[in-house]
Amino acid sequence: MKASDLFVKCLENESVEYVFGIPGEENLDVMDSLLDSPIKFVTTRHEQGAAFMADVYGRLTGKAGVCLATLGPGATNLITGVADANMDHAPLVAIAGQAGTTRLHKESHQVLDLEEMFRGVTKYSARLLTPNIIAEVVRKAFKVAQTEKMGACFIEFPENISEMDVEDDPLIIKHPTLPEPPTEKVERAAEIIAHAQHPIILAGNGVIRGEAWQQLADFATKWNIPVANTFMAKGVIPFKHPMALGSAGLQANDYISCGFSRADVIICVGFDLVEYHPYLWHPTKDRTILHIDNAPAEVDAYYPVAVGVIGDIKHSLIRMSALATPRPGFTMRPLREALIDDMNAHHEDTSMPIKPQKIIWDLRTAMALEDIAICDVGAHKMWMARMFRCEYPNTCLISNGFASMGIAVPGAIAAKLTNPEQKVVAVTGDAGFLMNSQEIETAMRLGIAIVILIWNDSGYGLIEWKQMTQFGRKSHVDFNNPNFVQYAESFGAKGYRIEAAEDLLPTLKTALQDNTVSIIDCPVDYSENLKLTARLGEMVCPV
Repeated sequence: MKASDLFVKCLENESVEYVFGIPGEENLDVMDSLLDSPIKFVTTRHEQGAAFMADVYGRLTGKAGVCLATLGPGATNLITGVADANMDHAPLVAIAGQAGTTRLHKESHQVLDLEEMFRGVTKYSARLLTPNIIAEVVRKAFKVAQTEKMGACFIEFPENISEMDVEDDPLIIKHPTLPEPPTEKVERAAEIIAHAQHPIILAGNGVIRGEAWQQLADFATKWNIPVANTFMAKGVIPFKHPMALGSAGLQANDYISCGFSRADVIICVGFDLVEYHPYLWHPTKDRTILHIDNAPAEVDAYYPVAVGVIGDIKHSLIRMSALATPRPGFTMRPLREALIDDMNAHHEDTSMPIKPQKIIWDLRTAMALEDIAICDVGAHKMWMARMFRCEYPNTCLISNGFASMGIAVPGAIAAKLTNPEQKVVAVTGDAGFLMNSQEIETAMRLGIAIVILIWNDSGYGLIEWKQMTQFGRKSHVDFNNPNFVQYAESFGAKGYRIEAAEDLLPTLKTALQDNTVSIIDCPVDYSENLKLTARLGEMVCPV
């Protein structure tokens, strides 16, 4: 068969459902081979959008999302989304066409060393120099991408290789089994917890990747230990759970910060250091840290691990729960109660522009608990992470490893493809929205119904927040926006503008029932940012 046919058969062997990307001259053979495959090719309007779709697909399914570009500028456009998946530990395989191997040794039109370029933002980067290695390279790319800690892999496919003949078959897939944690580590960690006065759990995205959220909730209940989650682990423990403290990572003194400052033992479960700098929650370097994960801890001066329980996270939590001993009551309950008071404070506020707390209250009210919010990066991310209540994992996705703007709109498309029964809302600032708003056309073409909620402040709100906090004045963060209602309508989508605070909730409910793309332009009052900073700076710890 033709090498490109074998390549596509290898993708089918990996149970690939979608390839997100843009056709180009150097991937013509692959594109033609895909026509005879059950794999669905999703033509996007920018390669970055394709990479973000693959990123979110991988994060929601645990299977590697696949994106495809041509050589040169097509491939470089993938890099931001590929880096995002790699640093956020989402499984992804990126593929790029390349010039023929007869041009790779010299300066030539659109030729870059893509294998080397992607090496720094992936777990594995390879170039196909003969069709005989296709089966091995594809199998390795998917195996490495999907093995903890998950991440991105890259395959460069020269055009003259793709058109060659080859006799081969895809390799048999064998999924590795995570090892059992060593008994002595489990027992030692349980002993430390049993003698702790004020332990706290920091749950990271690894718990979600390991599908260990029920075991985490059981562990917290049996040991009677409060749980803080990272931004990327929202929903890992239901917010209604009495041990749930909410999200840690505001990078300011918050109620949860009090919990860490009081804790003598910090139990990090499935925590990736990229999610929340340890120096922000452990500046004193003197607490006992337990590391429960499927991989040894990264080296960090502020993350000195006393005991590492390495192995299948589910099994580690189950075995440690079995060793639980009675503990005193939930001493950090005032932290949870203070956060709930904050969440409730402005739900009836009618001022314009609308306060962030009010936007989140109405969004949470309008959405079912199983619906999915894809959050972009900006000031709204901080508010969503802190105040959007989640009862289930993977219902509020926040990129907070690489934390790239522009993920929300393409990510929402992938989320809807992956979970067609759930409503999906892209929660984005006006800046992040326009970075990949071209993918509205992709959604309309595919007949995908999503809601895009734009927090409109005509500026880079998060940067202004930091500038004002640090310097007392802002610098070059203001811009103008198009008419978002007309912009939506130009794609054939529906557009809504919020003129009064009372209109937001009914508009959200209407948009969630629209069988199309609906864009809501919502003015936001980001003066609340500095008020929150000032209030938390003056806060007296309630425990």
